Amino acid sequence: MTIRVLVADDQQLVRTGFQMILDAQPDMEVVAAVADGAEAVAEARRLRPDVCLLDIRMPRLDGIEVTRILAGPGVENPLRVVIVTTFDLDEYVYGALRSGATGFLLKDSGPTLLIEAVRAAAAGDALVSPSVTVRLLQHLAQPRRAAPPPMNDPLTERELDVVRLIARGRTNQEVAAELFVSLSTVKTHLGSIFAKLGVRNRVEIAAWAWESGVVS
Repeated sequence: MTIRVLVADDQQLVRTGFQMILDAQPDMEVVAAVADGAEAVAEARRLRPDVCLLDIRMPRLDGIEVTRILAGPGVENPLRVVIVTTFDLDEYVYGALRSGATGFLLKDSGPTLLIEAVRAAAAGDALVSPSVTVRLLQHLAQPRRAAPPPMNDPLTERELDVVRLIARGRTNQEVAAELFVSLSTVKTHLGSIFAKLGVRNRVEIAAWAWESGVVS
């Protein structure tokens, strides 16, 4: 199966570079390369790519707003978005992930991490640049001003085990191995967790886990 990718960046050199890296992979194809946010939204809606790679700062609509439109809360059939930017600022990281992005990479992360992030997003997993992950988790681990509201349908102990491992960056395969269960069982647990928490991706599961004190 070929992973269809949309690239959006206002710098032609970056767009060309990403396209060359991704098109060189046997399982990837760049189906659109655009220079601004409005065009990214239009092409993403028209082509329905498997993964959208977005820069933060773009003309007309920035990457966070594009993410919110394509993958944010309330969006039907959300697309998978990975933010790739030079701007290593916390407000961008949190804004992107809260808007529905499934990954956040710095442009100097290198081609290997870029390819891994696209594959992870296509598979429903999340990949965040290691330097960003440390700060993100430190931020989310800060005490909340108020305890989260009680859940109508609390997570089971096994679902909490899955949540803890997801929050520590484990893949589905690693979760299955550590809990001695099948991959299909992990996916079933994840489906239940998504429904109970009202979230749509692993980043939001991790955020909930750290904010609610399930992991520390």
